[in-house]
Amino acid sequence: MTSKVVAESEERMKKALESTRRELAGIRTGKATPALLDLVRVEAYGQAVPLNQVGSVSAPEPRLLVVQPWDKALVKAVSKAIQQSDLGLNPTDDGAVVRVPIPALTEERRRDLVKLIAKLAEEGRVHVRQVRHDANKELKAEEHDGKISEDDVKRLVAEVQKLTDRYVAMIDELLKKKTAEVLEV
Repeated sequence: MTSKVVAESEERMKKALESTRRELAGIRTGKATPALLDLVRVEAYGQAVPLNQVGSVSAPEPRLLVVQPWDKALVKAVSKAIQQSDLGLNPTDDGAVVRVPIPALTEERRRDLVKLIAKLAEEGRVHVRQVRHDANKELKAEEHDGKISEDDVKRLVAEVQKLTDRYVAMIDELLKKKTAEVLEV
C-alpha cells in the first residue's frame, strides 16, 4: 500500500519532468527544430488541434522549418496559427507548404528567453515539490489511520525526498542545457 504512494509520486514527477522538457523544446534558440512548433495549435475541422496532427514539420536547413499540411485546405490556417503563436515567426506559404524562416536572435531576445526558460524550469521544480508534499501528506494520513508504522513513514518520506532531489536535479540539468543553447551565438 505505502510503496504505492512512492511509485505514484515518481510517476507524477516523471510527468512534471516531461512537461518541462516539452515546454523548453518549444522555445526558439535560433536553430530550426521541428519541436519548436509542438505547442502551436491550428483551427482545423472546427477545433484547435496540435500542428503535428495536421501536417509534417521538417527542418531542411538550420534556419528554416517547412510545414507540409496533409490537407491542402489547411495551408492558410497553419500559416495563421504559426503567426499568432507567441514565437515571433513570420511564415510564408505557396499554397502547398508553409515555410517558416527562423531569424537570428538579438541579445535582448536571448536575455528574455533565458528568463522564460528559468521561469518554466522553476514551475517544473514547484510541481515536483508539490508531488512530494502530497505524498508526505498521504503517508502521514496512513500513519494516523494506523495503516503503517512511524518508522515506515520516516523511511518512505526519505525515499520521496530522494526522488524529489533526483527530479529537481534533472530539471536543473535541462535548464542548464537550454540556457547554454539560447546563449550560443
